[in-house]
Amino acid sequence: MSEIVLVLATHNKGKKREYELFFERFPLEIKGLSEFREIPEFEEEGRTFEQIATYKARSASRILGLPALADDSGLEVDCLNGAPGILSARYAGESADDYQNNRKLLEQMKGKENRNATFVCSLALAKPAGQVLTFTGKCSGIILYEPVGTNGFGYDPLFYYPPFNKTFAQLSVEEKSRVSHRGQAMRKLEEDFDKVLIWLEET
Repeated sequence: MSEIVLVLATHNKGKKREYELFFERFPLEIKGLSEFREIPEFEEEGRTFEQIATYKARSASRILGLPALADDSGLEVDCLNGAPGILSARYAGESADDYQNNRKLLEQMKGKENRNATFVCSLALAKPAGQVLTFTGKCSGIILYEPVGTNGFGYDPLFYYPPFNKTFAQLSVEEKSRVSHRGQAMRKLEEDFDKVLIWLEET
């Protein structure tokens, strides 16, 4: 089977590293949006993680004429009724960075005893004609009172994962990919990946 070019519909280098690690044993050449000229980060359209991932994957695949993989992920906090949810990347504002989003989350959780939270990730794999496959993974943990660790991105420094007794920001890329919401969604994709590869090569 010849190598297939798969576009990741993101400019996020952290995500690309995780996907490259996962796909290294498959006949795929992974490219990010940064490797194409003047391709912006796609707008998020939809009310669920799956809808947003599907929109981004289809947009990238249609524009570039290549299979594209997109994800939409976020943090759902029990005591905040599922917030920040699909707004996780811009919880503190449209131009907010990870530090600002983390600080807002801690402010919103002041005085809350229930610190339970769930990371959710939906993957969408699209072809230029619009066909799409979706996969969703979840990972449960606890929100700490202060950030711990320097790895990862997003809310990783606040997300404590009890089975490892560490935050996601204390895990290596390999460790995180085994247990994370994205890793679990990827494993669902992996279960039928031989069929997916055939699907990708079909017109």
